[in-house]
Amino acid sequence: MRFELDRERFVDTMREQAEIGATDGGGLHRLALSDADKAVRDWFCEQLEAAGLAVRIDAFGNVFGRREGRTDSEPVLVGSHLDSQPYGGIYDGAMGVVAALEFVRELNDRDVETERPIEIVNWTNEEGSRFQPAMQGSGVWAGAHDIEAEYAKTDDEGKTVREELERIGYLGEEPAEPREAYDSYLELHIEQGPYLEENDKDVGVVTGVVGFAWGAITYYGEADHSGPTPMHHRQDALVAAADVISEVRRIPSSLGDRTVGTVGYIDAKPNSINIIPGEVTLTFGFRDPKREVIDEAVARVLLEAETAAEHEGVDWEWESRMDVDPVAFADRTVDAVDAAAAELGYDAMRMMSGAGHDATHANSVCDTAMVFAVSEDGRSHNEAEYTSWDDCYTAANTLAAAARRLADDEF
Repeated sequence: MRFELDRERFVDTMREQAEIGATDGGGLHRLALSDADKAVRDWFCEQLEAAGLAVRIDAFGNVFGRREGRTDSEPVLVGSHLDSQPYGGIYDGAMGVVAALEFVRELNDRDVETERPIEIVNWTNEEGSRFQPAMQGSGVWAGAHDIEAEYAKTDDEGKTVREELERIGYLGEEPAEPREAYDSYLELHIEQGPYLEENDKDVGVVTGVVGFAWGAITYYGEADHSGPTPMHHRQDALVAAADVISEVRRIPSSLGDRTVGTVGYIDAKPNSINIIPGEVTLTFGFRDPKREVIDEAVARVLLEAETAAEHEGVDWEWESRMDVDPVAFADRTVDAVDAAAAELGYDAMRMMSGAGHDATHANSVCDTAMVFAVSEDGRSHNEAEYTSWDDCYTAANTLAAAARRLADDEF
């Protein structure tokens, strides 16, 4: 049976969710546990109930909708996340949730009863922009993070995760853990990179996710007047930080073709044009498919951090913000996605994900795979993020066809 979604309804639903937290620049500003996140969660729950699904919310705000199967066997889980980056795009994460919803709607329309139950999920705080770490809800659910420690995490205003979950009404009562064994998990996402477009492919069959390490380095120098203080008397925290920033840029080129490094945040105090910076915090991140490469990158940046501190005469410290091993998805689920793309006549490409996703944590619970949609110019995490409706629909169909196969024990 060729399984395709209702294209018009899929696009309409994508546009509908994109109105919640919409920005003037055509993107989304829907940070985790914000008022906009509450609004889209409320909308999502309404859609689940309208589709006849049993809705439950766990103690970390992960939202599930269940459609029963012919048997009470292990369910197939499908989903992604609805929170966004600050002024991010409308496709990142949300398309995976919409595609899962449309999959169930299509089953309902065709009056199809699957062998296995199907569950749709919206994970809490995948992005990690307001609260760290990223993939927080799926990490708690999969047992990678302690829930009490994650409840205590704060945003820039000092608000805790627990407080905000309670405020928006999504501090659920069900334990934040798998309540039963799962057969498989599938997740649809935009690629967020250029490889599908560069290779003129229709859809990506994701075989695994790169590992990554995030850290923060803080330098403690001495704030002083920028005029009378001679250069040889200065203990400039920002100069030391600048050395590290340059090193993070240089390190990947000497390690591997897929190694990337980024300094995405810097906070200089007192941040005045007339004062030598006395304290500076910066974040760094490295990603690669190989664990040993990530470890080497972190070791090199910490060596540079220590050297820079000695040269500038400042104190320093660092903390690990996140550390995730590379993961390889099970052949069974990857093959199901590949077969679905072939069944639909799509030209697919197997590939690793260069970004972290909730599938990273779900992979420790059950067999997992992902579908990638083409990202125009590889752009994401900004309002210019774009995937054509044709490419969105292609990826959504691939997800649905693969999930149907798994739900009917064809893989």
